Amino acid sequence: MAPKVLVSDKLSETAVQIFRDRGIDVDFQPDLGKDKDKLAELIGAYDGLAIRSATKVTEKILANATNLKVIARAGIGTDNIDKVAASKKGVIVMNTPFGNMITTAEHAIAMMFAVARQIPEASASTQAGKWEKSRFMGVELTGKTLGVIGAGNIGGIVCDRARGLKMKVVAYDPFLGQEKADKMGVEKVELDDLLKRADFITLHVPLTDQTRNILSRENLEKTKKGVRVINCARGGLVDEQALADLLKDGHVAGAGFDVFAEEPAVDNPLFGLPNVVCTPHLGAATTEAQENVALQVAEQMSDYLLTGAVTNALNMPSVTAEEAKVMGPWIKLSDHLGNFIGQMTDEPIKAINILYDGVASEMNLGALTSAAVAGIMKSVNPEVNMVSAPVVAKERGVKISTTKQDKSGAFEGYVKITVVTDKRERSIGGTVFSDGKPRFIQIKGINIDAEIGQHMLYTTNEDVPGIIGTLGQTMGENGVNIANFTLGRSDAGGEAIALLYVDAPVPETAIKALHATGKFQQIRPLQFDMG
Repeated sequence: MAPKVLVSDKLSETAVQIFRDRGIDVDFQPDLGKDKDKLAELIGAYDGLAIRSATKVTEKILANATNLKVIARAGIGTDNIDKVAASKKGVIVMNTPFGNMITTAEHAIAMMFAVARQIPEASASTQAGKWEKSRFMGVELTGKTLGVIGAGNIGGIVCDRARGLKMKVVAYDPFLGQEKADKMGVEKVELDDLLKRADFITLHVPLTDQTRNILSRENLEKTKKGVRVINCARGGLVDEQALADLLKDGHVAGAGFDVFAEEPAVDNPLFGLPNVVCTPHLGAATTEAQENVALQVAEQMSDYLLTGAVTNALNMPSVTAEEAKVMGPWIKLSDHLGNFIGQMTDEPIKAINILYDGVASEMNLGALTSAAVAGIMKSVNPEVNMVSAPVVAKERGVKISTTKQDKSGAFEGYVKITVVTDKRERSIGGTVFSDGKPRFIQIKGINIDAEIGQHMLYTTNEDVPGIIGTLGQTMGENGVNIANFTLGRSDAGGEAIALLYVDAPVPETAIKALHATGKFQQIRPLQFDMG
């Protein structure tokens, strides 16, 4: 059956056609996003939800999204999606961060020009029949210092355009390395230095706990007298009331705002002030950008629903279509390893340590780790998946660490998971053979070569004669056929393990019969998802 996607906001017909061309069953209801009750009523029928800003994906809507696998926002901002609730639900949240980069950067540059030359007020005055040439004395951008807060994708384009305007650019970005800054031709500075030196300040960061009110009253008061402030990024980055006060007393010479703390902005401290230019969140509002992000969202969602490729996800590592093909068996192996160790562990897990060796260490470790953690957490919550597992683990206070190393043994690569509890450490290792099938290769430090099946039985015992016969006879007496039988031991007469791959679940009568022999320290039936 073809995946079903709901488009609940206005998306171009070209984008909708991409879904159809890719074999997706698409339901285009561009006004549905405004009716949250109706959306909550219908969402359960869909595998994917494509939105813009009008649709608010709340916890209530997600609670009804029984089949939903992916939400994709045509644009960069995902403030209208409850990402925590989506992650807990196991739903991937995607955006299209690159489709409107140039458009937003150009809007910031346009706002700088508009504020520098007071263009909107001059236009209104002139069209009102006034000829107030002496009133609108502007400033040049050439030679001025532009302070860029956030030098990522959009901020980087602004830096490039500003340098083309012969501005001196200083940038504050905790993630901007010196080598990258040199390549961009900007001076990397701390925030306080930027505030003191900049003639213009433009913001290009997301709204997070760290960036909220980054231009607070205190920081705005540190700025150079006559500074002009541009915000085309996110509302809430600037204390708007403090900025209004500083505009009124002349410390700040002008401001250009495309975004506001509350939107739609119908009343704001900045409105009505001289030399303040305001636009209604137009940063991405060009024909080219709207089409670009719409096409991207259709391609990304189709790729994920049809091939498993993950692009521009905010709550899961991205996996290309090529990676998905190569990594498929390794992701399944990681899930099986985690599932084994989760089913074997009854006490609370404190830490999960994962070792990647050889070819496994060169793969997308984020995706493999998510799969391993999901396998472990399924023993606690069967509905956990690669998206929700890290959230579940974090909520439970489980520390996750990974290590990678060069090829160190007989296998081209392998994955080894160790879990730590208050009582013990437990480990299992596995690899993928050339046939693409995952195998268990080590349990508790004991080497084995075990094929993995849906129904399995794990036992531990002292290495003594008769174990194989006891297991075989007991399974036979209880009508269980053994498909594969793997043994391993630490040394002669030491600890031994057996792993049976059987055709049906091991009945309780067989478990009791094995316990009654007194030969086994541990007997554990196991189930694995082979889909």
